[in-house]
Amino acid sequence: MITYIFVTNQLHLIMRRDVFQAIADPVRRDIISLLAEQTLSINAIAEKFDISRPAISKHIKILEECGIISINKQGRERYCLIQPRNLLPAFLWIDQYKTLWEEKLDSFENYLNQLQSKTKDNE
Repeated sequence: MITYIFVTNQLHLIMRRDVFQAIADPVRRDIISLLAEQTLSINAIAEKFDISRPAISKHIKILEECGIISINKQGRERYCLIQPRNLLPAFLWIDQYKTLWEEKLDSFENYLNQLQSKTKDNE
């Protein structure tokens, strides 16, 4: 969703992020997986990746804007806590295709089995 805001005769574009933007990037998906196991500081998350600290901060900012994580400050450290409820829209969207993909995979498996039995018959 895009929101347009006029401020002193200038057009400012504000992009609202959603759960699908959060899971679109493999690094963010990996961060979500880490946080699903435990609450971690931003530094602890950054240590697990071979990308720059500013890049990790950007990913974390997007996850926070999407509502997938919340950040709690404790002393000098900032800890990321997953908000799994906010992943529900993505889960529901993916789940509606589950039957379709299971049927496609079953059909593919049957096709492979037919090819395999034809190969055995020709030997």
